[in-house]
Amino acid sequence: MKMKVNELDIDQRIIDVLIGQGIEELYPPQEEALGPVLDGRSIVVAVPTASGKSLIAYIAVLQAYLAGRKSLYVVPLRALASEKFEDLKQFETLGIKVAKTVGDFDAPEQELRNMDVIVATSERADSLLRHRSDWMDEIGVVVADEIHLINDPNRGPTLEVTLVRLRELNPQMQFVALSATIRNSIELAEWLGAEHLQSDWRPVELKEGIFFDNGIGFSDGSVKFIEGRKDPLISLVLDTVGEGGQALVFVNTRRSSESVAERISKSIVKTFNEEETQKMAELAEVFTTCEEEPTTIGNRLAKCIEGGAAFHNAGLTDRQRKLIEDNFRNRNIKCISATPTLAAGINLPARRVVVRDLRRFDAEYGMVPIPVLEIKQMCGRAGRPQFDPFGEAVLIAKGERDIDFIKDQYILAETESIRSKLGSEPALRTHVLATIATGYARTREELMDFIDRTFFAYQMDVWTIEGMIDDMLGFLEENELITTQEEGFRATLFGSRTSDLYIDPLSAVILRDAIARSESVETNDLCLLHACCTTPDMPLLYLKKKDYEWVYDLAHENVGHLLIEPPDEASAEMEYYLAALKTASMLMSWMDEEPENDIVLKYGIGPGDIRNRVENGEWLLYSMREIARLLGDPLVGQLNPLVLRVRYGINEELLPLVKLRNIGRKRARALSDAGFGTPELVSKATLGELESLPSIGKQLARSILEQVS
Repeated sequence: MKMKVNELDIDQRIIDVLIGQGIEELYPPQEEALGPVLDGRSIVVAVPTASGKSLIAYIAVLQAYLAGRKSLYVVPLRALASEKFEDLKQFETLGIKVAKTVGDFDAPEQELRNMDVIVATSERADSLLRHRSDWMDEIGVVVADEIHLINDPNRGPTLEVTLVRLRELNPQMQFVALSATIRNSIELAEWLGAEHLQSDWRPVELKEGIFFDNGIGFSDGSVKFIEGRKDPLISLVLDTVGEGGQALVFVNTRRSSESVAERISKSIVKTFNEEETQKMAELAEVFTTCEEEPTTIGNRLAKCIEGGAAFHNAGLTDRQRKLIEDNFRNRNIKCISATPTLAAGINLPARRVVVRDLRRFDAEYGMVPIPVLEIKQMCGRAGRPQFDPFGEAVLIAKGERDIDFIKDQYILAETESIRSKLGSEPALRTHVLATIATGYARTREELMDFIDRTFFAYQMDVWTIEGMIDDMLGFLEENELITTQEEGFRATLFGSRTSDLYIDPLSAVILRDAIARSESVETNDLCLLHACCTTPDMPLLYLKKKDYEWVYDLAHENVGHLLIEPPDEASAEMEYYLAALKTASMLMSWMDEEPENDIVLKYGIGPGDIRNRVENGEWLLYSMREIARLLGDPLVGQLNPLVLRVRYGINEELLPLVKLRNIGRKRARALSDAGFGTPELVSKATLGELESLPSIGKQLARSILEQVS
């Protein structure tokens, strides 16, 4: 018998809010976990997707608030931070103040001291610790959502080190760690000094099976036959939609996600009645106009939406992805074709999940099997509580010989154990400097003690990376990021600033050396961008065969202005050097106000790729400026406008206009071309003159005039 919410020994105000949200009973894992949580004990909860992990964390946070303690809610993704922020804001009737912080890594955000719960990405939480934000001493509860992502080579080391530092900040701190079902979750719990709860219970039964020859053979021995079509994906999706359900299809590449969505939409649209056709046409119009500048990818997406399907990948903007997710949740969109990133944490369940691809490309090894844990994460999206009596996760066999392989390697297999990734060189380099710069370690012994408290050390002997740590210390000292004195290590001003800027120490060294070279070279904007793009903190655009000629030409045109010495043309480093130049060229195109769709077509990327590189480019230019300022270098003057130009994608003349709310590159250009090039000139315009300009309209025109008045 399920426990009622009103039977919980918690403040009645919390109970009233939960019942108001329609939550009247607890799931078994929730009931079991809330005992230790309400007693103030730490716990690792490893249960399947949709088993109610979040509610456990929310109640822990609310109890802490009522006891006068702050909470930090750490998530791996910005999208997940937004989701948790919106969820927690529903409890504001209790008086709790909720904040979300995911961006600027060079600010302590003192206003957060007045908040009761702070939702942050692990990188932002680490940044706040580096800035020694004194309010963090008041944190009593830390929620670590998706803690199994300690296994991730990119995000994992930061999450791991952040948890160690938080434990040192307050040894009595309560940790509520939420995880997918993984083989070694008990090891995570032991490392955190926490209790452990693992369960396979789900509110909706999950049936996993293999599709072949128009039939789904499930692991429980049952078989379901469906109407066969040439394309197995269309067969499975139309069967789901015909039963009133929705489908998620996972494929291994961005291009596949788009082509699959197009094929599926052409089939789903044939099932629509007149009312549904009209409704989806109106929704497609929303997608067409949701971005300031239309692109071929946006138009392609809108065309899929007309047919009730969508694709979801990193090439889309955040706004496009959120629109897709919201319209899938409200059941307008019947099918999403996605790359595996969608499976990482966002609440997006469906009646049926279809996994087409079990292998993906790896730059080092070619096509490799996707880990069981990732496949299980995808499968776990099947089954919507309150909507579905069961969920189906279906893997597609391409031939009869695949069936036994898929069954043994995925359907019946245990997930892999997660392993710390702190032992990689970039992670060690970054976190060793931060540990010294923030005063967590002054000597080699203290540094080794700190490393000894990590999950890496819990899984392996620290001596296995002692040599690497000594190499990192040598690198930091040689490049004047730290100094060695009698009392131990001390970060230099350059080292401290590097740590605060939240960039890789190697990036800081590259930027510092580029600044020094600028004193003897007459550089330009492209070459400043190129210096930023050669750092390990910039994800580079892929260099295609057709790119070599024009990128080589660009390098030769700027040979006397480049701040990074080119490597030997026959060396492997040359491709990296040219890829950095291609990425810098894309940022220049953005700053020169080339239409977004022209950039998409010229560089073979999506709008989301532009935003991603723009964000990184802005941060690296800002960091370069701050290092130049520290060194007293005049390059600061040249870098100042570049930071804002990259952010907005504009020429320098438009900088005064983008200070106005809701004015981006396209609207700023429209104002300037109409003779309103400054806020002062705008203030002299009439409402009619402004509302007649492209993409402005009456409401925005009125807002602009209010701002400039």
